[in-house]
Amino acid sequence: MVAAPLGWQWQTTLKGTYLTCDRLAGMAHGFFTREWVEAALADLTGILQPGAIPLRTKQVHGNRVVLAGDILAQGETATYLDADALISTGPNQALWVCSADCVPVLIGDRQTGRVAAIHAGWRGTSMEVVPKTIQTLCQLGSALPDLAIALGPAISGTVYQVGLSVAIAIGETLVSLDSHQSPEEQVAHLQAQTRGLLLPDPEPGRVRLDVRQANVLQLLKMGLEPDQISVSPLCTYREPEQFFSYRRERLKQVQWSGITSF
Repeated sequence: MVAAPLGWQWQTTLKGTYLTCDRLAGMAHGFFTREWVEAALADLTGILQPGAIPLRTKQVHGNRVVLAGDILAQGETATYLDADALISTGPNQALWVCSADCVPVLIGDRQTGRVAAIHAGWRGTSMEVVPKTIQTLCQLGSALPDLAIALGPAISGTVYQVGLSVAIAIGETLVSLDSHQSPEEQVAHLQAQTRGLLLPDPEPGRVRLDVRQANVLQLLKMGLEPDQISVSPLCTYREPEQFFSYRRERLKQVQWSGITSF
């Protein structure tokens, strides 16, 4: 097993291990690995907080935010709501997102006990799904200084090759771009203005994109402080024994990440 990064801990159970973040200490949460692939969400929830209600959405790579109460109101036979962000509406609700290379984002409010779980791929990030979720949290009574945020294992920027249009779509959420410039000029401007977002790629018309860093920069732009945010450096692409990666395997296999309200 790869060693846990600073600020992160491997938790060991009789059924397997999962990753937790010190930033969310005191909140029941976990970023689960590929060894849990056969486990049902009810089983994973039982690991975090027995008796909590497991809840999830149908992820569609967008920026729709839904409330746990919206799901519960539909009853046991309801189909999953199309959304990539889920916010709790009461205690003992376990919110889950699945990912392979996209960024799983867990948020906890230390004052209200409200939590959120977000699936942030490049498309959702370009539509600012994480800032939109935080805006909804604030509308529900949260204050920015009370939020703790953990970005779990995802594909790293050193290996995530994308086209210039993808880089620009992400970059436009962070800095102003001149529409009269060529894509190459816009990307060069982004590289100069954003730290760690884009890395060079040997293939013409391509760059390497760090989606995790994009979300961090969006959070900082909103007014959150660096010490409210933790990012796991573990890369789903580079750690095949621990994580599924769609970019590496081209298979629809996922690992789950969840957090429980209190």
